[in-house]
Amino acid sequence: MQISELFIDTEKCIFANIFQHKKMEQQQKTDEFYKRLREQLEGDTTWPSEYLYKFIIPASLEKLAEIEAIFDGIGANIQTRDSTKGTYTSISIKVSMDSADAVIEKYLEVSKVEGVISL
Repeated sequence: MQISELFIDTEKCIFANIFQHKKMEQQQKTDEFYKRLREQLEGDTTWPSEYLYKFIIPASLEKLAEIEAIFDGIGANIQTRDSTKGTYTSISIKVSMDSADAVIEKYLEVSKVEGVISL
């Protein structure tokens, strides 16, 4: 193995370690966020209860359809509003949820939709 190959392999390994560390940090922050949300919801909400989700997505009928499918069949009232320039769509979803865990489960499902911002 030449020195240049060794350098490239070492560089790839360092990059992979940094990427993995950042990914772990992000996952830890996400886990902490949902833990705090669960505690807050359990502390001040009587279940079942109405819950209002708010999201922003890039203007895309496909992305909107993905989010609507996540809430399909549970009696959700979904309202949308396009931004002034038509670049983004805000989505408000009011739905009766059975527990804090059910609320978080929907957030996790929606988080898989590319480009979504949860508010």
